[in-house]
Amino acid sequence: MVAFRSVWLLIPRPIRQLPADLAAVAAFVVATNVAVFAPIIRETPLRVALGLVFVLFTPGYAFIAALFPEAGETPEETAPDTEGDETADLDGWSDSLSARDGIDGIERVALSFGLSIAIVPLIGLVLNFTPWGIRLAPIAVAVSGFTLVSTAVAATRRWELPAEDRFQIPYRDWYAAGRSELLEPDTRADAALNVLLVLSVLLAAGSVGYAVLVPPEGEQFSAIYLLTEDDDGDLVADDYPEEFTQGESQELIVGIDNHEHETTDYTVVVLEQDVEVSGTETVAGNATINETVVREQRELDRFSTTIAHNESWHHEYDLEPTMVGEDQRIVWLLFPDGDVPAEPSMDDTEYFVHLWVDVAASSNSSAPSGS
Repeated sequence: MVAFRSVWLLIPRPIRQLPADLAAVAAFVVATNVAVFAPIIRETPLRVALGLVFVLFTPGYAFIAALFPEAGETPEETAPDTEGDETADLDGWSDSLSARDGIDGIERVALSFGLSIAIVPLIGLVLNFTPWGIRLAPIAVAVSGFTLVSTAVAATRRWELPAEDRFQIPYRDWYAAGRSELLEPDTRADAALNVLLVLSVLLAAGSVGYAVLVPPEGEQFSAIYLLTEDDDGDLVADDYPEEFTQGESQELIVGIDNHEHETTDYTVVVLEQDVEVSGTETVAGNATINETVVREQRELDRFSTTIAHNESWHHEYDLEPTMVGEDQRIVWLLFPDGDVPAEPSMDDTEYFVHLWVDVAASSNSSAPSGS
């Protein structure tokens, strides 16, 4: 007990004095970021469960708490007694309206959902015009920052109010009311309805929880592609280098997408091929089938990486062909799980991308030609 108190005193005083609901919001933000970014935990269904609440409720609740730090009262609590003289009645209504500065718990919950649904897309819209874009990490950090700043503002505004005017979640009142309704019903009919209500809530929560924690996996696939950087610094699938001089390199961006529903180890094998392309007429006579024969093949390079599910990876690659000739084919073969055959080819994987280049001989080089 003494050790726990010592640790508690090490926490900064403003954090120790946070209202219970705001402390819960801050703790939930931390827990969600751990579930999103921690190497092992992010692969569990906990990430999805926390992420849904984090996106649909938490930022809106913190923002509402910052806007309305004072306690709200229901109309029944603030309504004056209409019996008596008219002057007292008017004074009573005036007092009740002035006390109705805040909002009650039900209104806070409803507005929290509504504002969260509005705030998160707005944050995504802003991120879309930044270099980070709409990606998991920037969105998680931005929503977390917004929520924590709103929580700090809400705590500051509550501390500025008298203790009796601050909003507090009535945990004890809720517990007493729930216990009275469930365990001390007025009639047997009320008892039966309470049991039915509890079973319905448990069934609904179980159904939603199962749908969230055990979602259908859908199609599993990976992808590899080539990108270049334009004049504005953006990555585009265009303007690939087509002409090389032997011994000189040009930069490309190799991209890999993981949609395998699990963290996957990838190996990329880069091949240069001297090929012969011949055309054969079809039966209809109005089209041709190109037959490609690899006359010579060399492995230029290979590299590996590990990518989490639904993540992308970009790798700056300096391409330097060694085989001289026109229409040389450079192939990037992608092998999930790092299972690479002894002599890899395009027939060994369904994931590959290629580039046709012309390679001119260097003036001081006598390397063999591929043509």
